[in-house]
Amino acid sequence: MSHMFYLCKSLEELNLSNFNTNNVIDMSYMLFGCFSLKKLNISNFNNNNAKDMNNMFNACESLKELNLYNFNTNNVEDMNNMFSRCDSLEEINIKNFNTSNVNNMGQMFFACKSLKELNLSNFDTNNIINMSAMFSCCNSLTKLIISNFNTNKVKDMSYMFSNCSSLEHLNISNFITKNVINMSKMFYNCSTLKELNISGFNTNKVTNMYEIFSGCSDELKKKIKIQNKKIKKEAFLS
Repeated sequence: MSHMFYLCKSLEELNLSNFNTNNVIDMSYMLFGCFSLKKLNISNFNNNNAKDMNNMFNACESLKELNLYNFNTNNVEDMNNMFSRCDSLEEINIKNFNTSNVNNMGQMFFACKSLKELNLSNFDTNNIINMSAMFSCCNSLTKLIISNFNTNKVKDMSYMFSNCSSLEHLNISNFITKNVINMSKMFYNCSTLKELNISGFNTNKVTNMYEIFSGCSDELKKKIKIQNKKIKKEAFLS
Protein backbone atom coordinates (compact mmCIF):
# COMPACT_ATOMS: atom_id res chain seq x y z
CA MET A 1 0.00 0.00 0.00
CA SER A 2 3.03 2.25 -0.15
CA HIS A 3 2.20 5.55 -1.95
CA MET A 4 -1.34 4.26 -2.66
CA PHE A 5 -3.06 7.67 -2.38
CA TYR A 6 0.13 9.70 -2.72
CA LEU A 7 -0.57 13.36 -3.58
CA CYS A 8 -4.31 12.93 -4.08
CA LYS A 9 -4.47 16.65 -3.43
CA SER A 10 -8.22 17.18 -3.94
CA LEU A 11 -9.48 14.11 -2.10
CA GLU A 12 -11.78 15.21 0.75
CA GLU A 13 -13.32 11.94 2.01
CA LEU A 14 -12.01 8.39 2.06
CA ASN A 15 -13.74 5.28 3.43
CA LEU A 16 -11.45 2.26 3.60
CA SER A 17 -13.44 0.39 6.23
CA ASN A 18 -13.88 -2.63 3.97
CA PHE A 19 -10.24 -2.99 2.99
CA ASN A 20 -8.62 -6.33 3.76
CA THR A 21 -5.12 -5.40 4.86
CA ASN A 22 -4.19 -8.67 6.55
CA ASN A 23 -1.06 -9.25 4.48
CA VAL A 24 0.12 -5.67 4.01
CA ILE A 25 3.72 -5.07 5.08
CA ASP A 26 4.36 -1.56 3.76
CA MET A 27 2.02 1.40 4.43
CA SER A 28 4.64 4.10 4.01
CA TYR A 29 3.55 7.31 2.24
CA MET A 30 0.08 5.82 1.88
CA LEU A 31 -1.80 9.11 2.32
CA PHE A 32 1.11 11.49 1.84
CA GLY A 33 0.07 14.87 0.50
CA CYS A 34 -3.70 14.34 0.75
CA PHE A 35 -3.90 18.03 1.56
CA SER A 36 -7.71 18.34 1.38
CA LEU A 37 -8.64 15.15 3.21
CA LYS A 38 -11.10 15.92 6.02
CA LYS A 39 -12.80 12.56 6.67
CA LEU A 40 -10.97 9.26 6.86
CA ASN A 41 -12.35 5.87 7.92
CA ILE A 42 -9.71 3.20 8.46
CA SER A 43 -11.27 1.83 11.63
CA ASN A 44 -11.20 -1.79 10.45
CA PHE A 45 -7.63 -1.90 9.24
CA ASN A 46 -5.74 -5.04 10.20
CA ASN A 47 -2.14 -3.96 10.58
CA ASN A 48 -0.83 -7.18 12.07
CA ASN A 49 1.91 -7.59 9.48
CA ALA A 50 2.72 -3.96 8.77
CA LYS A 51 6.37 -3.05 9.34
CA ASP A 52 6.67 0.37 7.73
CA MET A 53 4.40 3.35 8.46
CA ASN A 54 6.85 6.14 7.73
CA ASN A 55 5.19 9.24 6.23
CA MET A 56 1.82 7.45 6.26
CA PHE A 57 -0.25 10.58 7.06
CA ASN A 58 2.37 13.20 6.19
CA ALA A 59 0.85 16.49 4.99
CA CYS A 60 -2.78 15.50 5.59
CA GLU A 61 -3.18 19.17 6.34
CA SER A 62 -6.98 19.25 6.66
CA LEU A 63 -7.51 16.30 9.01
CA LYS A 64 -8.78 17.53 12.39
CA GLU A 65 -9.11 14.18 14.13
CA LEU A 66 -7.59 10.77 13.70
CA ASN A 67 -8.78 7.67 15.53
CA LEU A 68 -6.20 4.87 15.36
CA TYR A 69 -7.40 3.11 18.48
CA ASN A 70 -7.70 -0.21 16.65
CA PHE A 71 -4.34 -0.02 14.92
CA ASN A 72 -2.11 -3.02 15.57
CA THR A 73 1.44 -1.71 15.40
CA ASN A 74 3.13 -4.69 17.02
CA ASN A 75 5.50 -5.28 14.11
CA VAL A 76 6.06 -1.72 12.94
CA GLU A 77 9.71 -0.64 12.82
CA ASP A 78 9.55 2.79 11.18
CA MET A 79 7.24 5.67 12.22
CA ASN A 80 9.43 8.43 10.83
CA ASN A 81 7.31 11.45 9.78
CA MET A 82 4.14 9.44 10.36
CA PHE A 83 1.97 12.45 11.31
CA SER A 84 4.30 15.17 10.10
CA ARG A 85 2.65 18.39 8.88
CA CYS A 86 -0.86 17.40 9.93
CA ASP A 87 -1.41 21.10 10.50
CA SER A 88 -5.08 20.96 11.51
CA LEU A 89 -4.93 17.86 13.68
CA GLU A 90 -6.53 18.61 17.06
CA GLU A 91 -7.29 15.11 18.34
CA ILE A 92 -5.40 11.88 17.83
CA ASN A 93 -6.11 8.53 19.47
CA ILE A 94 -3.02 6.33 19.55
CA LYS A 95 -3.55 4.96 23.05
CA ASN A 96 -3.18 1.35 21.93
CA PHE A 97 -0.03 1.81 19.87
CA ASN A 98 2.58 -0.87 20.52
CA THR A 99 5.88 0.72 19.61
CA SER A 100 8.19 -1.91 21.08
CA ASN A 101 9.77 -2.71 17.70
CA VAL A 102 10.01 0.84 16.37
CA ASN A 103 13.53 2.24 15.90
CA ASN A 104 12.76 5.52 14.12
CA MET A 105 10.42 8.26 15.39
CA GLY A 106 12.21 11.17 13.76
CA GLN A 107 9.80 14.04 12.93
CA MET A 108 6.89 11.83 13.92
CA PHE A 109 4.71 14.79 15.01
CA PHE A 110 6.62 17.52 13.19
CA ALA A 111 4.52 20.67 12.64
CA CYS A 112 1.32 19.29 14.16
CA LYS A 113 0.53 22.92 14.81
CA SER A 114 -2.99 22.46 16.22
CA LEU A 115 -2.24 19.74 18.79
CA LYS A 116 -2.53 21.14 22.30
CA GLU A 117 -2.06 17.97 24.35
CA LEU A 118 -0.23 14.75 23.65
CA ASN A 119 -0.05 11.82 26.04
CA LEU A 120 2.47 9.19 24.98
CA SER A 121 2.66 7.40 28.32
CA ASN A 122 1.82 4.15 26.52
CA PHE A 123 4.79 4.39 24.14
CA ASP A 124 7.56 1.81 24.43
CA THR A 125 10.70 3.54 23.18
CA ASN A 126 13.26 0.92 24.21
CA ASN A 127 14.53 0.47 20.65
CA ILE A 128 14.35 4.01 19.33
CA ILE A 129 17.56 5.35 17.77
CA ASN A 130 16.23 8.50 16.14
CA MET A 131 14.05 11.11 17.89
CA SER A 132 15.23 14.12 15.90
CA ALA A 133 12.57 16.82 15.46
CA MET A 134 9.98 14.45 16.90
CA PHE A 135 7.85 17.30 18.30
CA SER A 136 9.43 20.16 16.40
CA CYS A 137 7.12 23.05 15.46
CA CYS A 138 4.23 21.79 17.60
CA ASN A 139 3.78 25.39 18.57
CA SER A 140 0.34 25.00 20.20
CA LEU A 141 1.41 22.14 22.44
CA THR A 142 0.93 23.00 26.12
CA LYS A 143 1.00 19.50 27.60
CA LEU A 144 3.35 16.70 26.59
CA ILE A 145 3.58 13.51 28.66
CA ILE A 146 6.72 11.52 27.85
CA SER A 147 8.03 10.91 31.36
CA ASN A 148 8.09 7.16 30.72
CA PHE A 149 10.35 7.36 27.65
CA ASN A 150 13.33 5.02 27.63
CA THR A 151 15.97 6.81 25.57
CA ASN A 152 18.80 4.43 26.28
CA LYS A 153 19.50 3.71 22.59
CA VAL A 154 18.77 7.14 21.13
CA LYS A 155 21.60 8.73 19.15
CA ASP A 156 19.89 11.76 17.63
CA MET A 157 17.82 14.26 19.66
CA SER A 158 18.50 17.29 17.46
CA TYR A 159 15.57 19.70 17.11
CA MET A 160 13.46 17.32 19.21
CA PHE A 161 11.41 20.07 20.91
CA SER A 162 12.43 23.03 18.75
CA ASN A 163 9.76 25.70 18.32
CA CYS A 164 7.45 24.20 20.95
CA SER A 165 6.81 27.81 21.85
CA SER A 166 3.73 27.21 24.04
CA LEU A 167 5.25 24.53 26.23
CA GLU A 168 5.85 25.76 29.79
CA HIS A 169 6.64 22.50 31.58
CA LEU A 170 8.38 19.37 30.34
CA ASN A 171 9.35 16.34 32.41
CA ILE A 172 12.33 14.55 30.86
CA SER A 173 14.18 13.90 34.11
CA ASN A 174 14.22 10.19 33.28
CA PHE A 175 15.99 10.65 29.93
CA ILE A 176 19.11 8.52 29.47
CA THR A 177 21.44 10.30 27.05
CA LYS A 178 24.62 8.24 27.30
CA ASN A 179 24.47 7.26 23.59
CA VAL A 180 23.28 10.58 22.15
CA ILE A 181 25.61 12.11 19.56
CA ASN A 182 23.54 15.06 18.31
CA MET A 183 21.58 17.49 20.52
CA SER A 184 21.75 20.47 18.19
CA LYS A 185 18.86 22.92 18.74
CA MET A 186 17.05 20.38 20.91
CA PHE A 187 15.06 23.09 22.75
CA TYR A 188 15.48 25.83 20.18
CA ASN A 189 12.93 28.63 20.62
CA CYS A 190 11.10 26.97 23.52
CA SER A 191 10.49 30.54 24.58
CA THR A 192 7.89 29.90 27.30
CA LEU A 193 9.61 26.93 28.94
CA LYS A 194 9.97 27.67 32.65
CA GLU A 195 11.26 24.45 34.18
CA LEU A 196 13.57 21.81 32.74
CA ASN A 197 15.54 19.20 34.67
CA ILE A 198 18.52 17.94 32.71
CA SER A 199 20.80 17.48 35.68
CA GLY A 200 21.16 13.81 34.82
CA PHE A 201 22.08 14.34 31.18
CA ASN A 202 25.20 12.40 30.19
CA THR A 203 26.78 14.30 27.30
CA ASN A 204 30.03 12.36 27.03
CA LYS A 205 29.31 11.19 23.46
CA VAL A 206 27.61 14.37 22.22
CA THR A 207 29.57 15.95 19.37
CA ASN A 208 27.02 18.63 18.47
CA MET A 209 25.51 20.89 21.14
CA TYR A 210 25.04 23.89 18.87
CA GLU A 211 22.26 26.25 20.06
CA ILE A 212 20.49 23.65 22.20
CA PHE A 213 18.84 26.42 24.23
CA SER A 214 18.84 29.23 21.67
CA GLY A 215 15.62 31.23 21.95
CA CYS A 216 14.93 30.05 25.51
CA SER A 217 14.56 32.60 28.31
CA ASP A 218 17.66 33.90 30.09
CA GLU A 219 16.18 32.67 33.35
CA LEU A 220 15.97 29.11 32.07
CA LYS A 221 19.51 29.26 30.69
CA LYS A 222 20.80 30.30 34.12
CA LYS A 223 19.06 27.35 35.75
CA ILE A 224 20.51 24.94 33.19
CA LYS A 225 24.05 26.25 33.70
CA ILE A 226 23.76 25.60 37.43
CA GLN A 227 22.19 22.16 36.92
CA ASN A 228 24.68 20.68 34.48
CA LYS A 229 28.23 21.98 34.25
CA LYS A 230 29.07 19.75 31.29
CA ILE A 231 26.84 21.64 28.86
CA LYS A 232 29.17 23.58 26.54
CA LYS A 233 28.96 27.31 25.82
CA GLU A 234 27.84 26.70 22.21
CA ALA A 235 24.59 25.30 23.59
CA PHE A 236 23.56 28.74 24.86
CA LEU A 237 24.31 30.73 21.71
CA SER A 238 21.40 32.77 20.41
